[in-house]
Amino acid sequence: MSTVSFADLNLAPEILKALTESGYITPTPVQAQAIPIVLEGRDLMAGAQTGTGKTAAFALPILQKLLPFASTSASPARHPVRALVLVPTRELAIQVEENVKAYAKYSRLRSLVVFGGVDIKTQAPQLRAGVEILVATPGRLLDHVEQKSVLLNQVQMLVLDEADRMLDMGFMPDLKRILALLPKQRQSLMFSATFSNEIKKLSADFLIDPKLIEVARSNATAENVTQKVYLVGQADKHAVLAQLLRGSDATQVLVFTKTKITASRLARQLQRDGFAADAIHGDKSQLERIQALDAFKQGRVTVLIGTDVAARGLDIDQLPMVINYEIPSAPEDYVHRIGRTGRAGASGAAISLVSPEEEKHLKEIEKLIKHEIQKENAAVPHQAARSPRAPRGEHHERSHAPRPAAPKKPSHDQWFDKPYEPSVSAIPNNSQPERLADKPKKEIAALLVRRAS
Repeated sequence: MSTVSFADLNLAPEILKALTESGYITPTPVQAQAIPIVLEGRDLMAGAQTGTGKTAAFALPILQKLLPFASTSASPARHPVRALVLVPTRELAIQVEENVKAYAKYSRLRSLVVFGGVDIKTQAPQLRAGVEILVATPGRLLDHVEQKSVLLNQVQMLVLDEADRMLDMGFMPDLKRILALLPKQRQSLMFSATFSNEIKKLSADFLIDPKLIEVARSNATAENVTQKVYLVGQADKHAVLAQLLRGSDATQVLVFTKTKITASRLARQLQRDGFAADAIHGDKSQLERIQALDAFKQGRVTVLIGTDVAARGLDIDQLPMVINYEIPSAPEDYVHRIGRTGRAGASGAAISLVSPEEEKHLKEIEKLIKHEIQKENAAVPHQAARSPRAPRGEHHERSHAPRPAAPKKPSHDQWFDKPYEPSVSAIPNNSQPERLADKPKKEIAALLVRRAS
């Protein structure tokens, strides 16, 4: 077993001090392998499953290499963008920049994160003030380039994080535009949890003689995550999910769906069942997504339902369970979903609810991870199967209980038994508002009919 410490990796005292305060002493395997390579100036292609510490593997050597450029000057010219980190999602962008800021705590290096979903005008002034390390989503970065709020002609280091997800989300055209804006002489790093033929082609486009490291077998899932499949009909999934969430080990659960509509609907259903649930997906504003994620991390929300957008970048300490309400069509997404649990050596559970229509996707997943997942027929709660729609605010197990007898209605309305109380408008006194008294009277035409004698 390796006894390498961060102090053995030739990192500056101010970086080591920040790491110690963050509780980091021993680097993870990907950090121990990647940091020396990056410090040597080599391009890097790194494969590691999620939760292995990839962010620090590139953030720490970047900070180390940029320390000589740190400046106290207020001039933006003294703070050009020297390191660019591209990530696929807003959540991941925020997480990466938070880590960079924590590691750079005792240096004078500046960092900033920019992403879509918020007003670009709030980001431009900070960007124009100058930052050495910029974390960005591709689309928003190009927005800033067009508005001339950022220059990329002094970038020395480029990081492409979650490269496979970049391709899945269709960012290839944006990436090519960004690469064309960067200096040819630079150091480039690519991190990916899965290696496909498309990823290898992408690496050929922007890496030069890269050093390849692969901490875990390509497309592998963490060994400390217990995987299980419940075979269940689509109509019974909600009842089975609710039953799982009432288990003693379901203290904090991340639930995945395939669509935003299903995520929102499921969150509302679980709220009616009495669970502290919320949804996070692309149709929510950035503020709503941040608030939901913060509430989940702090325990105010115990069930967070998300789409595959949420599969990348969510870093929750000691998350005990992930549930696939619907398994993904792309097998690689399964690896990323269950990678949200069992992070940093902790144990976790990954449960998938699989309907007969989804079994073909399950076979593709097992083929990818080279592992047959334990399967079991789900026991559908009898009362839930009979009455799928529970009364609002009640649990399914209560739905079979006899309803209390409705109170007898009075034979007549008791209002008629009350003594007459004149309304304010009927009381002839001077307490009426003047605006009523002063209101001019309208002349009303009268039709006189002469009665025959």
